[in-house]
Amino acid sequence: MTLAMISLSRDYRMIDDRLFDWFSTTAAPVPVNSPVIIVAIDESSFRELERQWPWPREIHGALIESLARAGAAVIALDILFAEPTNPESDRFLADAIEKAPPVVLAADETLEETPHVTQIIRTDPLDLLLAAGAVPGVAAVTLNRDGILRALPLRPDGFAVTALNLWLTASRKPSVKLPAIPTGSPYYLQFVGPARSYPTVSYYQALVPEEFLPPGIFKNRVVLVGKAVKASPETRAGETDAFATPYTRSAGTVMAGVEVQATIFDNLRLGLFIRPAPGFMVLAALAVFVVLLGLVLHPWRPRSATITMIALIVVMTAASFLLLRYGRAWISPSLFVLAALMIYVGAGGTAFVAEQAARRHIRLAFSRYLAPALVDQLAADRSRLVLGGEIRDMTLMFCDVRGFTALSERFAEDPQGLVHVMNRLFSALTAVILKHGGTVDKFIGDCIMAFWNAPLEVSDHAARACAAALDMIAAVSRLNDEFAAEPAPAGNPAPKLDVGIGINTGPCVVGNIGAEQRFDYSVLGDPVNLASRLEGQSKTYGTRIVVGPETAAAAADMAFLELDLIAVKGKTRAMHVFALMGGPELRRGEAFSRLQERHNRLLGCFRKQEWAAARTALAACRELAPDQGRLHDLYSRRIDHYEIHPPEEGWAGVYVADTK
Repeated sequence: MTLAMISLSRDYRMIDDRLFDWFSTTAAPVPVNSPVIIVAIDESSFRELERQWPWPREIHGALIESLARAGAAVIALDILFAEPTNPESDRFLADAIEKAPPVVLAADETLEETPHVTQIIRTDPLDLLLAAGAVPGVAAVTLNRDGILRALPLRPDGFAVTALNLWLTASRKPSVKLPAIPTGSPYYLQFVGPARSYPTVSYYQALVPEEFLPPGIFKNRVVLVGKAVKASPETRAGETDAFATPYTRSAGTVMAGVEVQATIFDNLRLGLFIRPAPGFMVLAALAVFVVLLGLVLHPWRPRSATITMIALIVVMTAASFLLLRYGRAWISPSLFVLAALMIYVGAGGTAFVAEQAARRHIRLAFSRYLAPALVDQLAADRSRLVLGGEIRDMTLMFCDVRGFTALSERFAEDPQGLVHVMNRLFSALTAVILKHGGTVDKFIGDCIMAFWNAPLEVSDHAARACAAALDMIAAVSRLNDEFAAEPAPAGNPAPKLDVGIGINTGPCVVGNIGAEQRFDYSVLGDPVNLASRLEGQSKTYGTRIVVGPETAAAAADMAFLELDLIAVKGKTRAMHVFALMGGPELRRGEAFSRLQERHNRLLGCFRKQEWAAARTALAACRELAPDQGRLHDLYSRRIDHYEIHPPEEGWAGVYVADTK
């Protein structure tokens, strides 16, 4: 508790930030083959052009024309063109943009707070410039509490993100995947050096590169244009579009905003950004560290304890640095070092308390983590309180909440409301699983993992899992109706929940799995991973419940439609996957029989490469099942593709998934 309180103090956070600055600037990585070059609006350019800011837009248009002639791949101006000026000047700039390679113009967002409302005001470039083809990118950044820029802007329409996406497209590099914008809070920027670490030329030089610069300097480059006038660390934020960075204290300079954008560009391109470990993870690791250290120092021996302390401080500091450098994650060693010192002072008593707490935790863990039926079995047979398990044929289920990120954003100002919604959802889904004889293994974020046929054996476990999945969909619908009928908080409409479910059957190891200090009754095996992959594919096919072939065969009374012959991500062997459409009543109905016959005909023609017949069958399927539009659109796109690009000889209709 003392360490947790210290970790929340302002002084500790300042020390932690200083440590991060030191570690992240020591032997910083150098971007490999960076395409970025900066055109600086610097003192030399003001002197050569003999103009006061803002410059006429003809000058910026001339720069764009010059860079386009020089072969630039993307031109990104960290300049806000929000207000109209002279119509001829604006038109000249728009014409230059229209004829140039992709152009990014800075947009801005500001937080406006009044006694009555707090709102974000976005300022975009002129509509005239956007109509000419310019792409807006928000260049705003957020400073840490000490005025240092460390945070990576987490937005898909950011200035550097937009430039990166346009560069990848312009470079025609299909092997390079667009970087996923990290979500969560927060990510740190990896600065690659102090100010002027990137190749930089003056604005006036870029206007006539053939006179001032080497040939081909802009060829296939991403050219970032922005202010880069000299400023001291005492310059107030925003005066010169310059920011203090982790290098400011050692180098004595601030960094221009345009170079910050270059840093963001390469952080995303190369995955250099750093994620600080969440506080709960640090505290959990710290708790384990404290317990283990107490055990190491018991019984107390001054000489060995001193050697151990020094070694631990060196190891923790080195591990933190190596994790940052090679793992792109930040766990500050400060709390660990402080914890080691505190334990060093009171090792005997601390070690004893920690050991006793660990034993109590083991004794209490079973009622907290194991199913009630298993607790009863363990109470009757204490010999089962060991690691290990047995192999059983089991049915696994993964149920994931769709659109959880968007739901979380809606409740950003009301986290307790989000917890309330998720608890009600999980309670409803858990009740359905238990009703059908399933065991809830764990909650993984917004996902539920459950299984059937353990600890109690049931012969129809696949059918039970399928029936549970159908009832879970119905339970979500009823819960949505309840939310809609309840009075919603002001400005936060009733949530509309949806789930995707993956079910698979196969042999697994089930039993007490974990460490000697803590273990859970859980399940391991390849069928578990496959069930998770099937849940992920429910988004691909636009259906809520996707099951594997063994499940479909074992629950033959259910209404299934074959979705595809697929090799899921991480697997080389293809398998047939199915959509669970309903129960036995639906399966026996005439309407479903017609749909199943047309759907099977579609798959047969598709796999035989009879594209015209497949289109005919697809049209019939659309009429019989209009709610399966996403699945039908998927096959329509595949047919279009294969008509133009026929598959290789021996193709059997296998789709290789590239996402989980």
